[in-house]
Amino acid sequence: MRRLVLYLVLVAALPVAILAAALPANSYKAQGIAALDCDGPISVFIIALPALLIYGAGTILLYRDGSRRFHRIAALCCLLLTLAVGWNVAAALRESYGDASIEACA
Repeated sequence: MRRLVLYLVLVAALPVAILAAALPANSYKAQGIAALDCDGPISVFIIALPALLIYGAGTILLYRDGSRRFHRIAALCCLLLTLAVGWNVAAALRESYGDASIEACA
């Protein structure tokens, strides 16, 4: 029963994880405007933090409960989603704390 609830939570959180991985680090550059985004990485963090927590925990729990091959494959999928969201968070941090951003947005 616990595994079923875990899988249901992971499926329910999948849209949030996809959105967190697809959000642009700089919303102006995504629109084609060459400008700095002085709002910071908070717009990415709001969506990415729950996805990182859910899928990070899912990776650990499914890998530990790897009595079947299906659980290991699901843990690998959770790990890939966690890495994609983490990559986007790192890109948002690099964009926010770059040299040009520090000077212009201070």
